[in-house]
Amino acid sequence: MTKEVLIHIRGLHTPDGGSEEEPLELITTGEYYFRNNTHYLLYDEMMEGFTEPSHNMIKIRPGLMEVRKKGVVNVQMIFEKDKKNLAIYKTPFGRLEMEIAATRIIMGESSSSFEIHAEYALGMNGSPVTDCVMDIRAIPREDKNFRIVRD
Repeated sequence: MTKEVLIHIRGLHTPDGGSEEEPLELITTGEYYFRNNTHYLLYDEMMEGFTEPSHNMIKIRPGLMEVRKKGVVNVQMIFEKDKKNLAIYKTPFGRLEMEIAATRIIMGESSSSFEIHAEYALGMNGSPVTDCVMDIRAIPREDKNFRIVRD
C-alpha cells in the first residue's frame, strides 16, 4: 500500500446499561507505514474549540493496537485481546483514568487497503462505563473508489 492514505475511523459507544448508541466518525488524510511486522497510521485531528491539531499514531500488530495522541489531548491507549490496560487521558480540562479491556481485534490487509476492527470495554475506577466498537480503514489517497462503508 502507498504512504499517502485516506483514513476512515468509525466508532460506536454503548453506555453501560443504556440502549442509546453514540456514533463517532472521522475521515482524514494521513500516512501509512509497515516496518518490523508493525503497521502504522499517522494523522492529525482538529479538536472542536481548539486551533492546534492533535498528532495521532495508531500502531498495529496481530492481537495488539496502540493509539497515541499528542497535542491538545495526550494519551497512550493499548488494546490487547483479553487484557485490561490503564490509560491516562490528559485534556485541557483535567485527567481521566480509563481501563481498556479489548475482547476482539481483527486485522485485514491487501495490496490496496488496511482494515482493523476492535471491540472493547471502557471502564473508570474499576467500573464499566461503555462497550465500544472501532473500525479503521486506510486506502491509497488516489483511490477513486473510496466510499464510506455503513451497516
